[in-house]
Amino acid sequence: MARASSIKNRLNKGDSVWAYGFIAVALVVYALFTAYPVISALLISFQEYRPLGSSYIGIDNYASIFESELFGKALWNTLVYTLLTVPVALILSFGVAIMIMPLKKWAQTTFKAIYYLPAVASGVALSVVWLWIYDPMPGGILNQLIGLVGIENQNWLGSSSTSMFSLVLMSWLSSHGTSIIIYVAALLGIDESYYEAAEIDGATFWQKMWHIVIPCLKPTTLFLLVTGVIGSFQVFQNAYLMTGGGPDHSTTMVGLLIFDTAFKYFEFGKAAAQSLVLALIIGIIAFIQFKFLGKDVEY
Repeated sequence: MARASSIKNRLNKGDSVWAYGFIAVALVVYALFTAYPVISALLISFQEYRPLGSSYIGIDNYASIFESELFGKALWNTLVYTLLTVPVALILSFGVAIMIMPLKKWAQTTFKAIYYLPAVASGVALSVVWLWIYDPMPGGILNQLIGLVGIENQNWLGSSSTSMFSLVLMSWLSSHGTSIIIYVAALLGIDESYYEAAEIDGATFWQKMWHIVIPCLKPTTLFLLVTGVIGSFQVFQNAYLMTGGGPDHSTTMVGLLIFDTAFKYFEFGKAAAQSLVLALIIGIIAFIQFKFLGKDVEY
């Protein structure tokens, strides 16, 4: 018995060594590509950064952020973009998932693949397609469509009155494949006995939705809401490729402003400070979401 116990202990120790070895790889990757950049950004944010010698300037970079009208406008643009895109994306994803559910297995798989396909396409390629759609000339696809109802041509991306709407519309009609697949998986996880009990009580489709589906999907909806807001506050590609932040900074988002500050004006210390302020804002919003929307959510 003692010998068997000793062998078992040695095997357990060997398993522990392998386990710590695998964890160490993840920790090294995290330290190199997450922790180190964050710490470096924090240090740079207190400096007037130069490649051949930086100088410490205290909180001047942070002070310049709160004195900057452009940062305030970029933050407002980002907030408006988030409020207009994230709720609609959740509603569309949920609606498509509900429509997919009654289909047969092969049809479900086909539609999930179709909806997810744009997610693996190049963002640059998609932007080129949307630039074609938003072509301000009469031959532009969207201008041709509105021309059918007698509306004159619009300079969708070149006018401050329509540029933000153009980016929002692009988000509405772009890929929601990931959210759809997550919603479908959550719907498949709802116990059938709930529906059976509701049918016995004579519940209608909408009553089942309100009293069974929506409450059971609350953890999934909260997850998609939090990740959607985080992704929306970090939006960069669409604004950079479609409008460059113009016209008149009407589509300048915080992510694009950070990029321009660092790689257009070479103010790396200020850009680092802006990125940390953005991270703080995102953290506060995520905390508020979990605080008020996650009270009765069980995972």
